[in-house]
Amino acid sequence: MSKEKKPHAGKRQSLPKGKNSRPVRSKDAAAEAPDAAAEVITSKDEKLQKVLARAGVGSRREMERVIAEGRVRVNDVIARLGDRVEMTDKVVVDGKHIKLQESENFRRRVLLYNKPEGEICSRSDPEGRRTVYERLPRLHGERWISVGRLDFNTSGLLLFTNDGELANKLMHPSSVIDREYLVRIQGDVDDEMKDRLRKGVKLEDGMAKFTDVVDGAGDGHNRWFYCVVMEGRNREVRRLWESQGVKVSRLKRVRYGNIFIPSHVRVGQWLELSDKEFGDLCQTAGLDVKKNVPLTRAEEEKQERHNRKLRSGKGRKGR
Repeated sequence: MSKEKKPHAGKRQSLPKGKNSRPVRSKDAAAEAPDAAAEVITSKDEKLQKVLARAGVGSRREMERVIAEGRVRVNDVIARLGDRVEMTDKVVVDGKHIKLQESENFRRRVLLYNKPEGEICSRSDPEGRRTVYERLPRLHGERWISVGRLDFNTSGLLLFTNDGELANKLMHPSSVIDREYLVRIQGDVDDEMKDRLRKGVKLEDGMAKFTDVVDGAGDGHNRWFYCVVMEGRNREVRRLWESQGVKVSRLKRVRYGNIFIPSHVRVGQWLELSDKEFGDLCQTAGLDVKKNVPLTRAEEEKQERHNRKLRSGKGRKGR
């Protein structure tokens, strides 16, 4: 996603009906390898957590936890980690039937959302505050998964996808994806402080650091900086600066990996990534890039209308 350049610092066997979907042994295979637990797995069998992630129930890691907690049933039998399923199996999570999708028939989508301050990244809030999901387009039989979170008082770039596997890879520390923030600092910031923040500071949950800090606008006691982190720890950017005795008065995420906020996407608006941008993001996450299911003509026209409204400045905030 390109935009006007600003200073920035940063450059992953067919299963019996009505039984739990664990692999079964073939007599021929067992005869060939009598000392081994031979498995016969058809090309249509997939790991349960992978299928649930693709269905948008959550990330693959989250689904592994849900399965381990006994909250998933396959063909009316409690599932276990390692189970495999076919698309014809009946899968229920927390009492809700899940619609399974073949990998080749699943259109993977990613939204870029320009989050305003004052919204929370939960699906609901007992205090009645607005959530980031309220402005997103509705999905049928799927759900949007947030790639990381932003604090209530932090604005800027949030990514959402219907693909739990992609969400998991984008958030996992092993993918080493940098996040860039624009931050306004109240207090004196000198070169020694910036060096300490680059080398690493011990926080309550371990060492943390910026991979780089670049001066932005302003001077004196009210200055802007661009800073980059490689992890997504809770309030990491704020805690790093506050460890140096200065105050963060504004914080905005401006980049996630290779994705920037386009100048025509205003606060509270969203934009769907193109297939090329989606492919680039998959490469950044270290995933194999497969050809996506194409949009229908009606879907293309709807997307084009939305993009024209954004570029004209008439795009509505929200749906």
